[in-house]
Amino acid sequence: MKKYLTLLLALALAFTAIIPAFALAEDIPTFRIAIVRWTDSWGTDFAETALLKQLQEEAGVNIEWDVYYYGDWAETKSLLLASGNLPDAFFGAITLSDTDISQNQDFFVDLTDLIPQYMPNLTAIFEADPSMKALVTNRDGKIYSLPKKLPLRPLTAFEPYINTVWLDALGLPMPQTYLELEATLEAFVTQDPNGNGIADEVGFPASGTAVNDINQLMIPFGTQASREGNFMGLNNDGQPYFVPTADNYKAGVEWVHGLYEKGLLSEERFTQTSDMVTAITEADGGSLAGLFYAWTADAGAGVNADQFEVMPVVSGPDGNRYVESDPTYLNYSRNEFEVTTACQDVGKLLAFADLFYTDLASLQTYYGSIGDGKISDNGDGTYTVLVPSDGTSLDTSCWTFSFRDHGPKYMNAEFESSIILPEDQGDGIKLRDDAVNNMYGRDNFPVCSYTEEQLSRLAVLSTDIKNYVEQMYAHWVVDGGIDEEWDAYVSQLNAMGLTEYISIYEDAYQFYLGQ
Repeated sequence: MKKYLTLLLALALAFTAIIPAFALAEDIPTFRIAIVRWTDSWGTDFAETALLKQLQEEAGVNIEWDVYYYGDWAETKSLLLASGNLPDAFFGAITLSDTDISQNQDFFVDLTDLIPQYMPNLTAIFEADPSMKALVTNRDGKIYSLPKKLPLRPLTAFEPYINTVWLDALGLPMPQTYLELEATLEAFVTQDPNGNGIADEVGFPASGTAVNDINQLMIPFGTQASREGNFMGLNNDGQPYFVPTADNYKAGVEWVHGLYEKGLLSEERFTQTSDMVTAITEADGGSLAGLFYAWTADAGAGVNADQFEVMPVVSGPDGNRYVESDPTYLNYSRNEFEVTTACQDVGKLLAFADLFYTDLASLQTYYGSIGDGKISDNGDGTYTVLVPSDGTSLDTSCWTFSFRDHGPKYMNAEFESSIILPEDQGDGIKLRDDAVNNMYGRDNFPVCSYTEEQLSRLAVLSTDIKNYVEQMYAHWVVDGGIDEEWDAYVSQLNAMGLTEYISIYEDAYQFYLGQ
């Protein structure tokens, strides 16, 4: 192997000797940036886009991407941080967590005073939108990562999609209350709406977790919690609370148990895989699902999407309607770019990252490059996001040929109005469906900053508390008994440190309000 590398080096030196002009490239610094992709099926075409080449040329840098995939990243990340053999930067919020940065702070460059020096675009954003600066400012006032705000975002998260083909087959109206929804699901599984003479219909096929059901199946009871998975929500007075010990959670669990007893949920909902759910929702010959929660119908039912329409959310026991909404978590994030102490020219690398913080760059890092034919510049100040000509979905194209949700970006609201989306693809569908329920959106527990000590304590407390909540939720849905076991359950959570756990989040929330 060493001989092979030596030979390659010799050939490279010989080549530069033959073409001296190539030596000019040596004046351009090369930076290694680690990026995590959700799946290897998207490939590495993102690294060769017209926009990225343009930004590298403008900044006078060359970027080499160390590409990792999410399924292997947790173990790989631990080894990478332990080795100290660091890239110049990490890219994307799924790459490093607050805890990763806090526990390895000596590896990361303090950007607090460097941002105003090398990043005029981001500095202007901080001045115009102070929430962006607050998002990345640690409790000690220092900044170690860069933020993002996603463009053209809905207010709702996952919405309910109901099988309207089955509604029509049974002559049923759209349900308006949670009890009417229960009756509709019961009709779906008992009255053969697909007409095949087989009892193969599933009312609600999703796999069950407390994290998901709080925001979806149980949401008519007002149980909404942060999508960060900490089980923290905001009550009707805007105060933080731990959802799985609240009365509305208890009532919601009792209702879900009733659905399970009636056979309206998948019998194996706590053990089934995602492939098993897909086999139901995307079944050949027509979906076998009556209801699911998803970003869009095609995301939940694939080729069977035309059987489903977004359902206006039903009213709960208190007469109100609720929909999952978590704009700070879904639209904003920190940890989108961190510079490590391995970087030899921090200012140069930050100047490159700053180029991402323009309207036009943010458009292209989200949907694909104008120069690659993914977006049309209409010449009148408007831009049209184009449907892929090869038959792939727009979402797949965006994740393949751009950074999509990941990395630095920020788009001004005025610029958003100049973007034309296809109405039958991706974000065009989501924004259309969002209009059905976004009037029911409400504040959720936001993305907050924590001290190093708080992060350490949460790392200790979280695992046992979350696992116990999930364990008891599955038990109560399948077996019942929540009334008899509730007090013991709350006592056990308190013994696990729930009071301290909640107090940390309350403190972080007060700091968030003061920013």
